[in-house]
Amino acid sequence: MTVIERLDTYLQRVGDRPRVLVKITTDDGLEGWAEVYNHGPDLAFPPLLEYLFEQIKGIDARRTSFVAQLLLQSSRFPPGALGLAALAAIDHALWDIAGKAAGLPVYQLLGGAVRDRVRVYAGLYSAPDVPELLDRTTRLHETEGFTAFKLSPYRTELHRHRFGVVAAELGRYFGEVRDAHPDDFEFAFDAHACLWSPQQAVALGAALAPNDPLFLEEPIRPEYLPAWARIRAELSALSVPLATGESLYSPNEFLGLLSVQGADIVQPDICVVGGLTQMVKIAHLAEAHYVPVAPHNPLGPLATAANVHFAAATTNFSILEYKPDPVSWCHDPYTPVDGHLELRPDRPGWGITIDETALVEDDWVHWERRVPVKPDGSTGWM
Repeated sequence: MTVIERLDTYLQRVGDRPRVLVKITTDDGLEGWAEVYNHGPDLAFPPLLEYLFEQIKGIDARRTSFVAQLLLQSSRFPPGALGLAALAAIDHALWDIAGKAAGLPVYQLLGGAVRDRVRVYAGLYSAPDVPELLDRTTRLHETEGFTAFKLSPYRTELHRHRFGVVAAELGRYFGEVRDAHPDDFEFAFDAHACLWSPQQAVALGAALAPNDPLFLEEPIRPEYLPAWARIRAELSALSVPLATGESLYSPNEFLGLLSVQGADIVQPDICVVGGLTQMVKIAHLAEAHYVPVAPHNPLGPLATAANVHFAAATTNFSILEYKPDPVSWCHDPYTPVDGHLELRPDRPGWGITIDETALVEDDWVHWERRVPVKPDGSTGWM
């Protein structure tokens, strides 16, 4: 057997965000790697992972489905953000080991590749003036072949202007963006769940509609599914695809969203939903509803690697978010060529190498979300 023997955590960073890395080692010396989604408080993850490790120590590391089910069932109540992020890290480390034990890329263990490469879009996450944006998109296209990008829909401060002004400015801006770029370039807009009103979400989509957005992402919070059904129905009439899913945690939650026809595109995060094992289940549910999967992935090279293998083997995959933050601990990350990430059929596991010498010392950075404050002193969603 290839028995789980040891779990180590490392306090590192990706760009300006903290990141806990996880290594699981087996009794025969195989190592599996993962990174943990930085929900915060991130320093809670090492003791949580140690607690979970005691429940799986001594189990065959190749039994990914068994371990995933065991850890879910070991929690009396459904695990939340931190719990599922920790479960995802363990799941990913074990998939890496399973691939290495078999001498195969992980996607081969999922049934093999259904595509030769994985299309990506560049997450830019802001709405810079058009000349600055054009400089960035041109550079990304020339160096890595990107033809798809994700921007913010907010050109003016959301909570300090009449919403009609915010929407109108977005409409003008997207028109200028279209005029400045080749016709085949695609632009998505991520509203970051900052809105509370379904009517405002529809207005934002209507502002984008004349210029054919790739999608409008997560305009409101995920909890109330009838609101998503309403928004999707009204945006469908405008031919604006509605995307969401980064704030959902389980196949059951995605089934609820899909059942009310609340999204045109689902965006589960493989490091949020409990890992690759759960991600495959979500993709199957989406496929049964004729809905494509465009994974949320603003993380580092280990998360991107897990997504590449998921996308390679998933028939209803469409496009992957990609955030090019260099790190010191991985010298061979998946990087775009012609706007795609190439598969690595000759490399087992995730197909990337972790430089443990770069992990000898902590490279930790404190980070926390900043909640916006409205003019009246109340707080807003962000």
